[in-house]
Amino acid sequence: MFDIVAVGETLIDFTPSGVNEQGMQLFSCNPGGAPANVLAMNARLGGETAFIGMVGDDAFGRFLRKTMQDENINVSGLQITKEVNTTLAIVQLDEQGDRIFSFYRHPGADICLTEKDVPQELIRNCRIFHFGAVSLTDEPSRTATIYAARMAKETGAVISYDPNYRPALWKSKQEAVDIMTSVLRFADIVKVSEEEMVLLTGKNELLEGAAALVQAGASLVMVTRGSQGAFYYTGSCHGNLPAYQVSVVDTTGSGDAFLGALLFQLAGMHKQDIRLLSQEKLENIVRYCNAAGSLTATAKGAIPAMPDHRQILQCMKECPPEEASMP
Repeated sequence: MFDIVAVGETLIDFTPSGVNEQGMQLFSCNPGGAPANVLAMNARLGGETAFIGMVGDDAFGRFLRKTMQDENINVSGLQITKEVNTTLAIVQLDEQGDRIFSFYRHPGADICLTEKDVPQELIRNCRIFHFGAVSLTDEPSRTATIYAARMAKETGAVISYDPNYRPALWKSKQEAVDIMTSVLRFADIVKVSEEEMVLLTGKNELLEGAAALVQAGASLVMVTRGSQGAFYYTGSCHGNLPAYQVSVVDTTGSGDAFLGALLFQLAGMHKQDIRLLSQEKLENIVRYCNAAGSLTATAKGAIPAMPDHRQILQCMKECPPEEASMP
């Protein structure tokens, strides 16, 4: 039995890595893709994980497969295609270390996953099923993702959903909203940024936006807020806990690390257990997740920057919290 099975994209993140002798910008090749990142964080903490997706039969695809194997992620559900290349993302950073994405993906291997490529035995043997919206941006991966989510729902798995809105991958904002909200009915755990919460619910207030997502079916909503930490909401309790003060280098993968750490702590719980978590227990969980996300921002790349359990505990003990404010 797997703690988490995720379906979606794994791709190459080319991230800034200084300049050469001529002053031209250099980029480093990093393994990425939100679902794969979530699994890597979870596996690094000791979770049993498996990935379902597709890469090209090229050097990048082989690199991604090996990276997941090295992170102890089961790759029996990773399909290889000779028809198209592995998807690439160019990540550029602004002065605050926040990311700007450009994608090379028309087509890319990640969107070529079909229903037939989804191993039913993996879906039927997981405690938590995780998916995001990047695999919903095009066909046939959209149909494959919804097929997998529906199967997971029918088998009783707890379902985690991260909308992970990337405007460049959608034909329009309205299409994105329509499709991203259409799958909320599957989700028990929803992790969104503040911007994504507003986009999906039309609510600017954290309390109202999170409540709307619970109304749509979620047992637990997490709204990640960068340096302001995370807002949690279950319907019975809510609150905000700040991130930790660290030297930010690159925020790539911080939200995925937060979610991977969250799912690690929730593995084995049923959806009703999650809904009934006490505020004290939930706040301990969120502090742990905030530390995982904060530490991931202290180095370049996503998976290579993710901390282990000891580092997370050390951060919680030694790093002061940011001053969080409710908007």
